[in-house]
Amino acid sequence: MEQYAIKGGVPLVGEVEIGGAKNAALGILAASIMTDEPVLIENVPDVRDTQAMIQAMESIGTVVERIDKHTIRVIASNIHSRVVHGDYIKRIRGSYYLIGALLGKYKSAEVTLPGGCNIGTRPIDQHLKGFRALGAKDAGVIGGGMIVAHADELKGAHIYLDMVTVGATINLMLASVMAEGQTIIENAAKEPHVVDVANFLNCMGANIKGAGTDVIRIKGVPVLHGTEYTIIPDQIEAGTFMFAAAVTKGDVTVKNVIPKHLESISAKLIEIGCEIEESDDAVRVVATKRPLHTHVKTLPYPGFPTDMQPQITVALGLAEGTSIVTESIFENRFKYVDELTRMGANIKVESSTAIIEGVTNYTGASISAPDLRAGAALVIAALAADGYTTIDDIRYIERGYEDFDLKLQSLGAMLEKVDGERELQKFKLKTG
Repeated sequence: MEQYAIKGGVPLVGEVEIGGAKNAALGILAASIMTDEPVLIENVPDVRDTQAMIQAMESIGTVVERIDKHTIRVIASNIHSRVVHGDYIKRIRGSYYLIGALLGKYKSAEVTLPGGCNIGTRPIDQHLKGFRALGAKDAGVIGGGMIVAHADELKGAHIYLDMVTVGATINLMLASVMAEGQTIIENAAKEPHVVDVANFLNCMGANIKGAGTDVIRIKGVPVLHGTEYTIIPDQIEAGTFMFAAAVTKGDVTVKNVIPKHLESISAKLIEIGCEIEESDDAVRVVATKRPLHTHVKTLPYPGFPTDMQPQITVALGLAEGTSIVTESIFENRFKYVDELTRMGANIKVESSTAIIEGVTNYTGASISAPDLRAGAALVIAALAADGYTTIDDIRYIERGYEDFDLKLQSLGAMLEKVDGERELQKFKLKTG
């Protein structure tokens, strides 16, 4: 099984291009099947999650033409099934967007329960509550692990989400854009990828207002049409490289970003002693000294993202003094701490809080990636560690980071993807 082999201790220096936002892409890909006309989508990240979503779309009759690595044309005029199942779709969380898309277009959907990283309870009750409000009286989970939703007709409704949830916000936008009348979603998520999906739908002829605020108003339209659209840059990929610069005492410019989306990340980097320079579409992070300690709590956007929690914890593990990280979104997001402890970190987890006593350095070790973002954070730790680190289960990392190893190599990282002991020894000989 492939793993990352890393020799740490080299500051990352240079420029890195950020790809399209995975979380926006999943919603936009699902939305693209809601018209019979061709849709051209640019800046699609070529990662495992988007590959699985495209495979699911093709399984029900959607034609997906790859123009180049990051551009696809979707033609969904001959969808022959409203049922999506298969092992590939169980691997990703965003598969549930196909429920909203199929329900919105055909008034019928059956989709295998979603998978994704095991970072805590991620219920779909708010999705089902919204589908029922729109007219899908039987929306629920049936035997065999299938989510179903069928309706004779969909009518606009006033939906108050009991909790801020990105998935339900996007799914209910999909289901309601062609419903009769007006739909209001209150307590909606405000994340950039929610706004991006709304913008995409509006380009297809939908009438959505208020995306990016906590109240979204949707006037149903009879039909959606084709369009051309470019997905926004990935906020979390950008933040990961920004923290990689901080942890390795590097100087990295992340390009093709929207600095506004990175404000909470940049603010914490400044707090721990980094220099930040912003331009129209780039952010430069310069770190010349050991990080300073701080406290951070994950919150829905525009707060500090839960998907950046492992990365800042890795940085604070090397900070002077005591830091506290509080996770308010997912209750099982500190699984990686055991792996980080193998590298010399001094972290105590109590319920949803990590108390971090900073150490002067990490030490290389054999570790495993427990999920997508934690896996990327452990790579960052390895880049700063003394000696060699091997990281297993890198398939998790590849779910959301395209060419992660190649991008890090371009910044000077001594990192390679290896398969087996022989390749590992070759890497050690080459970098020793």
